Amino acid sequence: MKIDLSGKVILLTGASRGIGRAIAGELLGAGATVALHYRQREETLKELAGQNRSKLFPADLVSDQQAADLFHAVLKDYGRIDILINNAGIALNSPVDSPWDRWMADWQKTLSVNLTAPALLCKLAISAWKKAKQPGRIINIASRAAFRGDTRDYLAYASSKGGLVSLTRSIAREFGKDHITAYTVAPGFIRTDMAQDFFDRYGEEKCLGDLALPEIPTPMDVARPVVFLCSDSAYQASGCTLDINSATYFH
Repeated sequence: MKIDLSGKVILLTGASRGIGRAIAGELLGAGATVALHYRQREETLKELAGQNRSKLFPADLVSDQQAADLFHAVLKDYGRIDILINNAGIALNSPVDSPWDRWMADWQKTLSVNLTAPALLCKLAISAWKKAKQPGRIINIASRAAFRGDTRDYLAYASSKGGLVSLTRSIAREFGKDHITAYTVAPGFIRTDMAQDFFDRYGEEKCLGDLALPEIPTPMDVARPVVFLCSDSAYQASGCTLDINSATYFH
């Protein structure tokens, strides 16, 4: 089935690498106009700028103000946002026996990027959609870790992604009558720079041994389902979580 997103304006956070970069390419291929958020690595997105009127928008999502400014800049530029995809995320290696100040700093930074910034963007999107009386769609990229937990070094990461799942489900329950839908995508290990830290520490064989399928998924294995969720075909699946984890966890 060919998915056509022509005329849709989509704000995608964390578009410069990994899953976000793959999602950006697939959205553009489906005809969408994509507001491409990045914190750094602008050069990786330059080839996408201009396609379907797509533009680059910098912001450091550790800052509440920059997250809000990002939304307002995109809304001002395009006049509307049809779909919000919260993909930006960080996973800091923060051992539980780290010094107090370092552990707390890692915890706060992780929750700021992975949960607070998405929540703020969701709030702003919902307010804009309700004011304009237009439908809207939110896709939040969480993680398998939200459901089965993570290692002792990534407590903040798992906690932030668990909160993101609850946020998504709450939005779906509360704002459906306003024609606002919300979905969670929960990848397991995906072959990205973020996962490389785990591979370096524990080895790829440890990861492969946990998978039911014979290879580690790629960012494209996440990007294509996300594009499907952007289409109206997924309307009645609002509130669902799409697991992409090679049959390593079911909930």
